[in-house]
Amino acid sequence: MQLPAQLQHDAQSAFERIQQSYSDLSHWTPERQQQLKYVMAMSCFVEESLLKDEGLFAELPEMLSHQSRAENYRVRLAAQLEACSSEMEGHRVLRRFRNREMTYIAWRDFIHDWSLEQSLHHLSMLAEAMIFETYQWQYQACCAEWGTPCNAEGEAQPMLIIGMGKLGGGELNFSSDIDLIFTYPENGETQGTRRSIANAQFFTRLGQRIIKALDQQTFDGFCYRVDMRLRPFGESGPLVMSYAALEDYYQEQGRDWERYAMVKARVMGSEMYPQYQELRKMLRPFVFRRYIDFSAIQSLRRMKSMISSEVRRRGLGNNIKLGPGGIREVEFIAQVFQLIRGGREPSLRGRGLLETLNAIETLSLLEPEKVQQLRSAYCFLRGLENLLQAMADKQTQTLPDKPSDQLKLACAMRFNSWAEMIQATEQHMLNVHQAFASLIGEDDEEDEADPIAKHFHELWDMADRSEVIEHVLEHDLHVENPADKQRTIQQFKADLAKKTLGPRGREVLNRLMPKVFSAIYAHKDAEFGLSRVLHVLHRIVTRTTYLELLDEHPAALVQLVRLCTASPMISEQLGRYPILLDELLDPAHLYNPVPLESYKTELRDYLARIPEEDMEQQMEALRQFKQTCILRIAAADIAGVLPVMKVSDHLTYLAEAIVEAGINQAWQQMVAKYGEPTHLKDRASKGFAVIGYGKVGGWELGYNSDLDIVFMHDCPVSAYTDGKKEIDGRQFYLRLAQRIIHIFSTRTASGILYEVDTRLRPSGASGLLVSPTDAFDEYQHNDAWTWEHQALVRARMIYGDTPLQQAFENTRNDVLRQARDAETLKQQVVEMREKMRDHLGGKKAGRFMLKQDAGGITDIEFLAQYLVLQYSHDKPKLTRWSDNVRIFESMMSQGVMEEEQAMALTHAYTTLRDEIHHRNLLNLEADVDESKFPQEKSIVVKAWDQWLG
Repeated sequence: MQLPAQLQHDAQSAFERIQQSYSDLSHWTPERQQQLKYVMAMSCFVEESLLKDEGLFAELPEMLSHQSRAENYRVRLAAQLEACSSEMEGHRVLRRFRNREMTYIAWRDFIHDWSLEQSLHHLSMLAEAMIFETYQWQYQACCAEWGTPCNAEGEAQPMLIIGMGKLGGGELNFSSDIDLIFTYPENGETQGTRRSIANAQFFTRLGQRIIKALDQQTFDGFCYRVDMRLRPFGESGPLVMSYAALEDYYQEQGRDWERYAMVKARVMGSEMYPQYQELRKMLRPFVFRRYIDFSAIQSLRRMKSMISSEVRRRGLGNNIKLGPGGIREVEFIAQVFQLIRGGREPSLRGRGLLETLNAIETLSLLEPEKVQQLRSAYCFLRGLENLLQAMADKQTQTLPDKPSDQLKLACAMRFNSWAEMIQATEQHMLNVHQAFASLIGEDDEEDEADPIAKHFHELWDMADRSEVIEHVLEHDLHVENPADKQRTIQQFKADLAKKTLGPRGREVLNRLMPKVFSAIYAHKDAEFGLSRVLHVLHRIVTRTTYLELLDEHPAALVQLVRLCTASPMISEQLGRYPILLDELLDPAHLYNPVPLESYKTELRDYLARIPEEDMEQQMEALRQFKQTCILRIAAADIAGVLPVMKVSDHLTYLAEAIVEAGINQAWQQMVAKYGEPTHLKDRASKGFAVIGYGKVGGWELGYNSDLDIVFMHDCPVSAYTDGKKEIDGRQFYLRLAQRIIHIFSTRTASGILYEVDTRLRPSGASGLLVSPTDAFDEYQHNDAWTWEHQALVRARMIYGDTPLQQAFENTRNDVLRQARDAETLKQQVVEMREKMRDHLGGKKAGRFMLKQDAGGITDIEFLAQYLVLQYSHDKPKLTRWSDNVRIFESMMSQGVMEEEQAMALTHAYTTLRDEIHHRNLLNLEADVDESKFPQEKSIVVKAWDQWLG
């Protein structure tokens, strides 16, 4: 353990820091002190752990005297958790336990005091103990709170936690994520408390607590990054599923990569094995086919190709896991035999990689020397990976660039120099890659020869020669307006000269641009696509990873061209927020918006990955989620999958999900500062509501719509908050509303969420920002203008609990159902309509303004509002709906309007909305030539004259 001269100074400095903190080193033998200097020179993680934890420093020599500690992990951790009186204390225990044991493991790794298998075994058993004892601790706490989950026979149901990947294989690396899947045997309800909840709800809450306990960053650090994306349906799926739901998913929808992942699946906690056998038996036909399955080779090749693309895209040079010949290729080699032959050969169903290599050798599936090379390379690279990560407890597989770190790593690996270590590493990786290439092969992504491909190369290579480009466009590609297109291409290339592109960027661009031109000119509307696609490329050209994404994924490039050609709005979004380009990778996903009922759960899952206290990232995530969803809605819209009404439904449900998430973020911050208002003591809600008016109230949001909203609460005057900093309850709700508006309107790197307009509240901009329900009711009855009652027709609660919902509905129904003087009402509605038309500007000559001109959308809306206000006192069912289409259906069913007229108005309304909507996608104003839509205009004008003339 002789340190090179360059590292001896580091070792001495670290040792002196220890001596300053701990004057008594008498329990450390001279030999241990020498090891201490050596290990601290190698690992700042070990030094920080010792300086931070006095108990660890006192106990470590005794800990190191034991050859194995894994057998007692669970017993010791369980006892410590049992003594905890709070969740916070439990989190502290978990983090301290993890750091102490990881220090022990790192120490023995650095001094090479045990085998790689022993190291991996300890890392895996430690993670399993942490996961399972956290589960046991939290299961008891959840049962005390919500009852014990039981099946129909009243038998208590456990939750099984399945470890995937290296955790499942018992070969976890030093700073690994843990990939988990949560499941439980049977549905049912909890028993033993006053209010029972469904098992699914119980286990979801339990799962969330376990993730928080392990994953949340606290003052003491964190235990593991918990990754739940391997579960069925990924991030959009439920957090926990029953056996039956799991079986259905894998039988009907399981994909190749999920077979690959499931090979290593192992349930945490040995006492759970009996319950797991039933599940494993169900899943075995999915993972291991009865026949010899050579389709696995192509599947693994495709996966490896995607990983290689990711390596290139993220610039992961020197990566010993993902690079050619890295750890992942050894895993793929073992996996291919498991997936091809595991159905027939039980010895190939083991989870660990080394045991699988042994089975491959025993079955003579590879030559013994090849297997030995793979075994040797795997052990070398895994040992290297562990030491690399143990230096600073960082999840990395990329070899260091800093000479001092290189020296430490070479020394830790027992090499005399970095060059010597690199030579050995490269040799191992070469052996692996040769075996991989001969077994699985390289994925040849070369396109088939294209007879006109050379023209697209010429468009790029010869862009500075106008006559060549124009000739190619006109004579070879038969493009209309070739001179315009030639100028567009030349200008794009000239603009690039002003950008700082590295050699890698230029190389990718030169490969990509002929493909871009090919994709553009394969589209029937190429004349629109060229400038829009080049606009996106101009915005992302300095981000080489995005260029590589398009270069390596032809399908993504095709989707980019298709969407940009159809909509300049989308090309602007993609140019402004290139992260959205990732959405183009999977067309099946891209053209399937989130199901309407799933927006809230999808968003909750999306936000769950970000620490709750990281306000900035939470706000950014809200914006990114919205942009991603809108891209998918627009893609489905363009593809004709969604009619205009459904598009508005999606945009409205998305907005409601974001409103709820924004309120939750604001609430969390407010409660942390002031506590909760005391009137909520026995109420499982926030006592706060959001009323949506206009387009959001009528389920009619467009792509660029604002949110017209009003805030309400039912907090009594006597209520105060219960936090350290006590404030008046109504003041709390005012600040809450201000915070919500801040979350929505602050401009971050991803823009704003929504423009929020609160001017429809009682007394408008001069009124209270948040209305108490009684004040809202009084204002609507005594002070509101007729136009405010018109607005109330299009209002509904988009967030709030039952008492608030009831209060709002009572006010709305009561106000809308008042008897009114017919002539006065008619006069006021007509005057307001004329005032609005004057206020919103004059008419464009020769154009029909789809919203404001006579016969347009606003006339239809005013007509619907007038009829509701005029007839609801007699026909109360007219107040049920807040959207125009269903209002006209109600008019028809209640006998106010003839079916023919109601249907004609509905058709005119949806047709004009459809036109506005598609003009939004094209970034065009909401006006058309005045000769358009004569029939629709005529129907609306005639109805207006009949009812309001």
